This record gives sequence, structure tokens and C-alpha cells, in this order.
Amino acid sequence: MTSLKKLAISGAVWTFAGYGASQILRFGSNLILTRLLFPELFGLMALINIFIIGLNLFSDIGIGQSIIQNKRGDEPAFLNTAWTLQIIRGFVLWLCCALIAWPVANFYGEPQLLWLLPIVGLNTIISGFNSTALFTLNRHLAVRKLAIFELGVQTISLIVMMIWAALSRSIWALVIGGLVNALLWMIGSHLLNSGPPNRFVWDRNAVKAILSFGRWIFVSTALYFLAEQSDRLILGKLISIELLGIYGIAFTLADIPRQVLLALSSKVIFPVFSKSADLPRDIFRIKIQNNRKPVLIAMALGLTVMVSFGDILILTLYDQRYVQASWMFPLLALGIWPRILTQTIDTSLFAVGKAKYAAIGSLTKFIFMIIGLPLGFYLMGIAGAVLVVALNDLPFYGVITYGLWREKLACIKQDIQATFIFLTSLILLIGSRIFLGWGLPINSLFTS
Repeated sequence: MTSLKKLAISGAVWTFAGYGASQILRFGSNLILTRLLFPELFGLMALINIFIIGLNLFSDIGIGQSIIQNKRGDEPAFLNTAWTLQIIRGFVLWLCCALIAWPVANFYGEPQLLWLLPIVGLNTIISGFNSTALFTLNRHLAVRKLAIFELGVQTISLIVMMIWAALSRSIWALVIGGLVNALLWMIGSHLLNSGPPNRFVWDRNAVKAILSFGRWIFVSTALYFLAEQSDRLILGKLISIELLGIYGIAFTLADIPRQVLLALSSKVIFPVFSKSADLPRDIFRIKIQNNRKPVLIAMALGLTVMVSFGDILILTLYDQRYVQASWMFPLLALGIWPRILTQTIDTSLFAVGKAKYAAIGSLTKFIFMIIGLPLGFYLMGIAGAVLVVALNDLPFYGVITYGLWREKLACIKQDIQATFIFLTSLILLIGSRIFLGWGLPINSLFTS
């Protein structure tokens, strides 16, 4: 077994183990917090996070990806220049948070956003000082060390959040928890640095390389934000903050498979693909297919269980205030499948320098959302809106598949086979559920 393959397998194991433990912590804390805090606080925080994430993605110039992908990614001058750019970006992001606070608070009719956005936005300054060691470890597939570090940071910040919520039962619990998380990431990242400490450097060639590579990253991530967050941006205006919070709970749980793959993609798949991108395309495609097959089968079976029994999970673990999340969860989980197909392969396009397809895919998804979401809500209310969100990955899948075909990396036959396994498993499980008299997973839609 080659050294790269050993690293990839080890990285995949630690990614799944780390993410699994992370989700257990997150889910457990979520259950506690939903009993301590009101749904509208989660809705308010969801709005805040949308704009923080948006600013981050609209200013993403691919610093981390450049360190992983560039041949100079281990040189001190390159790393320190990237760190300098990252700090400048952090301060610019905080200034943007302060500038948009008033218009956002006015648009959504939530005065608290006027001071919450700049305070939560301090996270962008703090994270700007994160050591580049995080990207270096990722570059060399040191996933075990990163996974342990992330779990430690998450555990401490969640404990702080829950203690604060028990004492004050206010949105400050979520705000302070986020700030503690950012501080721990920043301090811990420098402790992980085994090389020379980061310092301010401005290497013009490094800047040029980062900005050149990051050109399509910038466009892609900006459009990614519009595509991925447009549901909450639009729903925040159409529905109550309380219902937005309930939707956020359902979406977060349904999004777990995609988040697992996102972690696997960024920590393992992209670094491995970047090291294999110089291979002839037919050999590269065969390697992709071989490594992708077990992941798709595992995801198909796991997602089948989520769709078939997700409503029971919600109704068992959450109180009556969150009953509407029980029908939203299965629908949203079902819609994740096209993204699972793309997320196991789309980083190959980045590895060969073709990030434009992801940008175009996000644009088509955004157009689908801004037209479909208001229309779905007008015709069927919140059920129609959720249905549109469940279908929104289909345009993205179409564009990515076209891009893979153009670059001779398409695995359409494998997609069809995996989809057949997913649908067959789904029919069998839901059929068993109906036979047992439990009805459909969206029963509560008709009774709530």
C-alpha cells in the first residue's frame, strides 16, 4: 500500500470518527439548549450567522486552498504572506459587520441585530490571527491531530455555552460560546505550529500566486453563499423568527451527511486529489471511482435511515414547540442526495484548476432558489418552501456533472448505481414503516 493511500485511509477514518464525535456533542448540547432557550433565539442567531458566513465567503480568496495546493505551500515566506493577508481580511470583515448592522436590523425589524452583528463579528478578527499550521497539517493529511484539537475546542466552548444558558437563558449564551470557540481556535492553532511562528511578511510573488488561484475560489464561494444561505435569507422575511429557528433545527440535522462529506472532502479528498492531479485523466478517474464507491454506499444507507425515521427522532427528543421540524427533517434529508453525489467528486475539478464549474453550479442553484422559494411559499406555504429547498441541489448536480464530463472525469454510471441502491433501500424501509402502521415520515405535516 502506498504512503499516500495509507495517509488517505487514516485521514478518512479520523475524519469520520472526529466528525461523528463532534455531531454527538453538538446534538447533545442542542437538545439541552433547546430546553433552556426559546426558538426565536435560534432564529435570531441563524440570521446573524448567515451574514457572518456571507461576509466570510464573499471575501474568500482561497488562502487555505492555496497553501494546500501550491508547490510553495511549505515555504515560510509563502505561509507568512498568507497569514498577513488573512489578518487584513479579518479586520475588513469586522468593519463590514459594523457597517451592515443598521440596514440588516432595519430590514428584518430586529433592533437587537444592531449590536449583535458587530459583537459576533469580532470572531472574524480573532480567526484572522489563526496560525497557518492548520492548513499545513491539512496539506500533509495530519487529520488525527486536527480531529483531536477540534473536538477539544468544541467541547470547551459548548460547556461554556450551556452553563451560560442555564444561568441567563438569553442569546448571550450563544454569542459568548462562539467567541470562546474562536479564541480557543486561535490560541490552539499556534500551539499546533511545530515550525517557526507566523510573522508579518509581504512576498509579492506569493500574493500574486494566492490571488491568482483564489480568483475563481472568490467567485465560487460568493455564489456558494448565495446558493446555500438564500433559504434563510428569504425565509427570514417570509416567516416568523420562531419558525425560522425551528426550520434551522431541522436543516442542521438533515445537513449532517453533507457536513460529514464536506469535512472529508476538505481534509482528505482535496489534498489527495491535488497530489494526483498530474496523472492522465483516465487513470485519475479510475482512482476517483475506486475511492468513491464505498463512501457512496455508506452514505446511501445512512441517508435512507435518516429519511425513513427522522420524524420519529424529532418527536422523541424535542418538545412540542419543535413538532414542525419532524416533517421538515425527512424532506430536507431526501434532498441531500444529489449533493452527496457531487461532493464526493467535485474537488477533482479544483485539483485540476477548474473551479469555474462550482461557481456556475452555485449560480444556477441561487437562481433556482430566488425564483422557487417565494413561489413555493406563495403556493403551499412553509411546506412549499421546504420542498423547494429539498430540490435545490439538482441544478448544481447538473452543472458539476457537465464539468466532469468536459474534463473527462465523469462517473455517471457510478452515480446511477448508487442512486439505485439509495432508492431501493428507501422504498424497502418506508414500505416496512407503512406495513407496521407508522405511516409516512411526513405525517406531522398533515396534523400540525
